[in-house]
Amino acid sequence: MLTEQTVERLRTLRLGAIADAYLAQQRDTSLASLSFDERLGMLVDAEQLTRDNRALTRRLKEAKLRLSHACLEDLDYSGRRKLDRAVIR
Repeated sequence: MLTEQTVERLRTLRLGAIADAYLAQQRDTSLASLSFDERLGMLVDAEQLTRDNRALTRRLKEAKLRLSHACLEDLDYSGRRKLDRAVIR
């Protein structure tokens, strides 16, 4: 019962990622050997990562990029484009 109340309070505080990570920690018995500080750190990391990803997704959507899925790794360095890899790096 305490777990359900804790999860509800976390969600009320808009800490959904921590709530999800907390439930995952409860199911994973291998995490029992970790200290409280380590487990708390993992929960905070999960929340931060979720917020960062959400913010990045929002910014990309607001940018209205023509090629929203473009990335440097997919650049075409063929001879006709005359791109210098060293300059791009």
